[in-house]
Amino acid sequence: MKTVIVVGNGMVGYKFCKKFVAKETSKDYKLIVFGDEPRPAYDRVHLSEFFENQDAKALEMAPAAWYAENGIALMVNERVSDINRTDKTITTAKNREFTYDYLVLATGSSAFVPPIKGVEKEGVFVYRTIEDLEGMLSYAAKLKAKNPNAKAAVLGGGLLGLEAGKAVMDMGLEPHIVEFAPKLMPRQLDSRSSQVLQLKLESIGLHIHLSKATNQILGDEAITGMEFGEDDVLDVEMLVISAGIRPRDELGKSSGLKMGVRGGITVNNKMQTSDENIYAIGEIALYNQMIYGLVAPGYEMAAVAVDQIIGKTDNLMAAEIDMSTKLKLIGVDVASFGEPFMPAAKGHSVIFENKTQYLYKRINVSLDGKKLLGGILVGDATDYSMLHQIYLNDMPIPSDPSKLILPAGDGAASFGSVMDLPDTAVVCSCEAVTKGQVCCSVKDDGNETVKAVAKATKATTGCGGCKPMVTDLVNETLKSLGKVVKERICEHFDYSRQELYDIVKMKKIQDYDELLDTHGKGNGCEVCKPLAASLFASIFNETANAQDTIQDTNDRYLANIQRNGTYSVVPRVAGGEISPIQMIAMGRIAQKYDLYTKITGGQRIDMFGAKLHELPLIWEELIAEGFETGQAYGKSLRTVKSCVGSTWCRYGMDESISFAIEIENRYKGIRSPHKFKGGVSGCIRECAEARGKDFGFIAVEGGWNIYIGGNGGATPKHALLLAEKVDKETAIKYVDRFLMYYIQTAQPLMRTAAWLDKLEGGIDYVKDVVINDCLGIVDQLDIEMQHLVDTYKCEWKEAVENPEIRAKYTHFVNSTEADENIEFVSLREQKMPAPWA
Repeated sequence: MKTVIVVGNGMVGYKFCKKFVAKETSKDYKLIVFGDEPRPAYDRVHLSEFFENQDAKALEMAPAAWYAENGIALMVNERVSDINRTDKTITTAKNREFTYDYLVLATGSSAFVPPIKGVEKEGVFVYRTIEDLEGMLSYAAKLKAKNPNAKAAVLGGGLLGLEAGKAVMDMGLEPHIVEFAPKLMPRQLDSRSSQVLQLKLESIGLHIHLSKATNQILGDEAITGMEFGEDDVLDVEMLVISAGIRPRDELGKSSGLKMGVRGGITVNNKMQTSDENIYAIGEIALYNQMIYGLVAPGYEMAAVAVDQIIGKTDNLMAAEIDMSTKLKLIGVDVASFGEPFMPAAKGHSVIFENKTQYLYKRINVSLDGKKLLGGILVGDATDYSMLHQIYLNDMPIPSDPSKLILPAGDGAASFGSVMDLPDTAVVCSCEAVTKGQVCCSVKDDGNETVKAVAKATKATTGCGGCKPMVTDLVNETLKSLGKVVKERICEHFDYSRQELYDIVKMKKIQDYDELLDTHGKGNGCEVCKPLAASLFASIFNETANAQDTIQDTNDRYLANIQRNGTYSVVPRVAGGEISPIQMIAMGRIAQKYDLYTKITGGQRIDMFGAKLHELPLIWEELIAEGFETGQAYGKSLRTVKSCVGSTWCRYGMDESISFAIEIENRYKGIRSPHKFKGGVSGCIRECAEARGKDFGFIAVEGGWNIYIGGNGGATPKHALLLAEKVDKETAIKYVDRFLMYYIQTAQPLMRTAAWLDKLEGGIDYVKDVVINDCLGIVDQLDIEMQHLVDTYKCEWKEAVENPEIRAKYTHFVNSTEADENIEFVSLREQKMPAPWA
């Protein structure tokens, strides 16, 4: 039995192990893995998620037990210190010696620390490992105990630097990003896309400092600031360095392997080093005179090394490495593919930019307009997968290339079908799965669900970014076989949401157990229970109090749970209009229960930090002052945002506040497949951002324009025009019908923007349904909406007045005592949850 030793147990080292044990011949080898961190491999790409729950296990690629189950000897917390190539042995820092037949170096990289005077001071960290993050958390807690308004800087405005900025913000420190270049992400973005990203990051609280060269770190023993020039100083009490990486190639140097001039171990297209028995993969491998700092090329290198070792020598590393990537940085989509930067002599660029929505899209096309050469997406990267495939497979593009990036309705994206891709197109880069493999898995092997295809091919099991495309391929392949493609809710109900909607409505079923007994199987799950609760609410206007055991946590307690187990309370403030007496009352109540208060983007006042047993007490006082539930916890209407319109504004075309209040009060109790939001703008200056909402009204000369299907958040979409210059009554009628049609036909947890994108016929079909009555259902839609409006109940009031419901608001099942383990720390004269230990 031959021995393979892997030095390094990061993401690429783990991928090597996973691919190796999947081979039938792996039983002929003994596999030993060394990692110098105290835990198995974890997902370093999503390292910042550690701040959400401080659960290292959640980031694990596989637990220690996985290695044992697959016959892998895992040595954690043990660094390999020496390689003897002559004897084919390695020695560890614990002075243990092991013999190998093949050696795989996957030691990755370490953080580059610039030679800045004072960089050794206390409070200066690198952002690389879980241990680094734990040190940062501990130090930040000490800082905030002394100064709640403490500031921290991140040195580096690249990919990792921006992730570190999110980490600093999550720790409750004022975040500053310091970048030497004149733009953020200088390697991935052009100047304009970088500006759009900067605007977005600044809007969420990051302070950006560009073109800054740090001369020294100020302070005696601990950092107190950064000096850029004689009179240019940034006062900070903590610094996180994320200024790049350096390959951890010291074993290559000490053992005499061929090295690159600037570091890295030189490899050929077999991933072999200058020693044919030693392979290098990941960020220490210098291939084509380049170090590739992305995980996808590292995974490809791992696959090649595995095949070479087991004798499958025809699998070689591609001559050119695709550096395309799609990331979500601090909740912002950023993607680039092909040639993101391109000289004018080589082709043309088509650019779509909307800074108000923090959107930037650029594609580069050949001079003859026939080929897609690359591009950049910021703010909305939903089209990345298809654009990337068009580029990789040299597919034809529209005669007007702008159709590839214009928002739907403004020219409409023009991609064609996923079935147009060649069979050789790699749809899952993590596992190198092609379109042909996915389709054959369906056609030839009988795998008719995404789950079954994933199990057979490993597609979607890596980063998961390919899942939408794999889903489309599975569905389209099934259709081509003449099979009905059905969106089942879950294993307990063999129906789509729309089918179950009709069953509940026609048979007047209002109890989950009855629905499960008559039309389902098993005991139900976290998917079908909330869905059924949503149907009962949408059809019968049943409140969340009626069957609380099938509700999501937030709906069960009629409040949003926060990260320390407390709740937020959001009373409805229709249209954003609130009287001085109500403001005083809300302030008094928040002060009495020591709640953190914040004005939301939807023109409400949010009060955080309420303990479970306090919720009915707070609601009781709010109800006495004329407030009611804002339903910010439910899949329901959140807000109808308004500007001041003609009431106060000199540009106002109509009275938008009164209209917004009327609309919010009309839809305030409606439950739907997902949350929805509205806006009413008094003129085309659009201060209420009505075109970024699920429905919106804009006052114009001659009436109101109606827009539907807008969306903010991670995938912003402009709403599309449904009707123009209609009176208020007609506008309400059309939106009533649109909402009811959406409620009846959308998939679970699908926003109106996604629903409209998927709806065959799109906006024109919706117009036909709700305005022209092409289905003959508008009278019924009108009746059903009016029923929901007429039967509204305030769930808070119901909970307060019903002793049985009120009794559930206790922390402990056997005691009425409060939970004294909840901790808070000071934040700008208010409070916030204490960081998790």
